Amino acid sequence: MAPSLTKDAPGNTGGKTFFGHPRGLATLFMTEMWERFSFYGLRALLVVYLVAGGPDAGEGGAGHQGGGLAMDLATATAIYSVYNAMVYLLTMPGGWFGDRLWGPRKTVTVGAGIIMLGHLTLAVPGEPTFFVGLALVATGSGLLKANISKMVGDLYNGPDDPRRDGGFTVFYMGINAGSFFAPFAIGTVGQTVNWHLGFGMAAVGMGLGLIQFLIGSRHLDPKSSQVPSPLSAQEKAGVLRKALLWLVVAVVFYGVVVATGTFTLNWAMIPLTVLGLLIPLGMLVRIKRDKDLTRAEQGRMTGYIWFFAAAAIFWMIYDQGASTVQAFGDAKTTTQILGWHFPSTWFQSINPLFIMLLAPVFAALWLALNRRGKEPSTTVKFAFSLVVMGLSFFVFVVPMGMAADGAKVTPMWLVLIFLLHTVAELCLSPVGLSVTTKLAPAKYASQLMGVWFLAVTAGDSITGLLSIGGADLSTTGVVATEATLSVLAGFAIYMYRRQITSTMSEVK
Repeated sequence: MAPSLTKDAPGNTGGKTFFGHPRGLATLFMTEMWERFSFYGLRALLVVYLVAGGPDAGEGGAGHQGGGLAMDLATATAIYSVYNAMVYLLTMPGGWFGDRLWGPRKTVTVGAGIIMLGHLTLAVPGEPTFFVGLALVATGSGLLKANISKMVGDLYNGPDDPRRDGGFTVFYMGINAGSFFAPFAIGTVGQTVNWHLGFGMAAVGMGLGLIQFLIGSRHLDPKSSQVPSPLSAQEKAGVLRKALLWLVVAVVFYGVVVATGTFTLNWAMIPLTVLGLLIPLGMLVRIKRDKDLTRAEQGRMTGYIWFFAAAAIFWMIYDQGASTVQAFGDAKTTTQILGWHFPSTWFQSINPLFIMLLAPVFAALWLALNRRGKEPSTTVKFAFSLVVMGLSFFVFVVPMGMAADGAKVTPMWLVLIFLLHTVAELCLSPVGLSVTTKLAPAKYASQLMGVWFLAVTAGDSITGLLSIGGADLSTTGVVATEATLSVLAGFAIYMYRRQITSTMSEVK
């Protein structure tokens, strides 16, 4: 069904509306949909492409082709994890560019252009262009992701606008629509026709998003073009000086490493994964030790650190859905239904499909329980999420054992795993966003939201370091260990729920 454009809804400033919301929401909805289309299309192809032609490659379903980078699964998992970690780590500088230098609208435009350039670079065969393209996509995603949600909020008359929550719900559907369709389009073409043609399709998708963003930007709130806290000339000079200094240091250091013939991928991946752990930790410590915070705010930060640690464990396992689980689906499932074969990249559409089906159910469930005074606390929801996430990997151990002798298992095992991932996600991800806004000290209201996204960076950095360190994440022993860690973390949070809640002042 096409989006309906109707005349003004109450409270609109003029012109037509998008499902009763400001018309600018249509522009942002489509931009985010196409960005997620390109992002999740690449995500579906990434590990399968990296291992294609190598020892861990599978048949991959209908018309599977070779011609990948022929890496082992451990290296592919490390690359995927580092890439995903950097996407979320770069939202911090992305937010800084929007707040201090370009304003949200220009930053989103630049970010979309860099994403498109990155996918075009990926479309050029060769290992060097692959890594350059991946770096460009991560950089552009950080710029865009940090600013587009703020522009959605700018469309409404403050936090009390009754349409605001509904607007973000519509926007969220755009995210999942792009995520759902990408593996069917980009995944199919990339996996069964030509890898680089698939990457090129992702560039076309982001290009379409950028074009409609530029055309529809006149419907956005004027605040989206403003720089909230612009840098002074002196600050700009200082930032430029520091940036050039770090660039020179990096060029000299890696120049020496390359010149001596000792450069390997680990020279790039290890520093990035270490940064992915140290930066979130440093941000939390800096906020926690700020003497300007009141005693109540200090207490709430203590509670928040528990939630952050839980989220890092959650994302460590969840994001393996596109690496460890996807590689298993590619190599060790039948990828067929009633004799009809399908590309293994289609597995990446299962989670967004379940999100779209179950998100309204969970929203209604929490509301119904709240009316009866029985809604679980945030702490209990987090604990349940970790237990379910651990359960998903205990389930994963079963088909891994069944396929140990070379046999292939039914794809329904992956459907069940992704269903459990979705249930766990709906108990943690939206709840985590909400609790972040509630627990954030006034001084760090915006920054702590950025820190929340760094939980993804921390989780993926752990996965990356494990893979770089030689841990084979595709073995039943490691999968069972991760599952146990998640379940134990869930039980620990549940057992200490009263102590955690007591640190959070009036926030429950």
